[in-house]
Amino acid sequence: GVPDRDLAMGQDSARDRISGQLPGPGAGIRMRQRRLQRCPGRQYTENSCTGPVRPGGQQRMEIDYMRLSGKSVIVTGAGRGIGRAIAIAYAREGAGVCLAARTESQIRSVAEEIEAAGGRAIAVPTDVADWDSVQAMVGGAVNAFGGLDVAVLNAGVLLDGGRTLEESVIDDWRRTIEVNLIGAYLCAKAVIPPLKSRGQGKIIITGSGNGHHGRVRGSSYGASKAGLWMVTRILSEELLEDRIDVNEIVPGPVYTELARELVSDPATRFAASGEWAKQPEELVDVAMFLATQPSPGPTGQSFSLLRRPL
Repeated sequence: GVPDRDLAMGQDSARDRISGQLPGPGAGIRMRQRRLQRCPGRQYTENSCTGPVRPGGQQRMEIDYMRLSGKSVIVTGAGRGIGRAIAIAYAREGAGVCLAARTESQIRSVAEEIEAAGGRAIAVPTDVADWDSVQAMVGGAVNAFGGLDVAVLNAGVLLDGGRTLEESVIDDWRRTIEVNLIGAYLCAKAVIPPLKSRGQGKIIITGSGNGHHGRVRGSSYGASKAGLWMVTRILSEELLEDRIDVNEIVPGPVYTELARELVSDPATRFAASGEWAKQPEELVDVAMFLATQPSPGPTGQSFSLLRRPL
């Protein structure tokens, strides 16, 4: 395959803004980043808002603006790509993160990276298509962090890329539906009770433009993502009174291993289509927006990073 650095297409500066360093397996991250905050009637510094002088000296107030401080989060598919980027970003903003994926070595590596930077994370090997495994994942997150506030349902596979339906392999077609659609269903079903116990929460689902407009030679993936978008809409209505917001992110072209399964030369293909091809870290802003909205917030919506209409 083509090395990630050769596919960056000038995205280094955006990645710098997100992580502080160029990301990659084992790359360092900064868990705490202070921001210049506006405090009416006060002087500004990078780390604090300094109040007016009072008898006896100055009053100084220092505020930590970690947006997910004290929150508990589950991210499935967290060992690489989009899931890894979101998990690291959430941990950097103070969340305790349960990293879930089938490949234990990958999520343990991400957990070690988060912990080395001062964050909190647990790695829970999980098959999202297995109910007992999903229940263990949710139980592990609740036990480790005292509850659950946000669930990012990101795990997915693409097993029939390049084949027509006639040419498709039955077991691959079925497995795609089991992981992408039934897996998300099982995860959603399992996270609802602990989210309800908090009185509010967020479910963020990684969808696809293929779930809105089908792609030839991708019937199982398109069908699974179309079903996932319908689940998003229905579940958002079912949880409306519970103050649990359910939304979909449509990433568009992202340089991941899954993208390379779709096309042999993603850099050329994406450039020719006029699409915005991005690194996984460039999805962080929209994922952070959805996780940090007040409850009730936007729900039943698809947040697309495509450059063409859904």
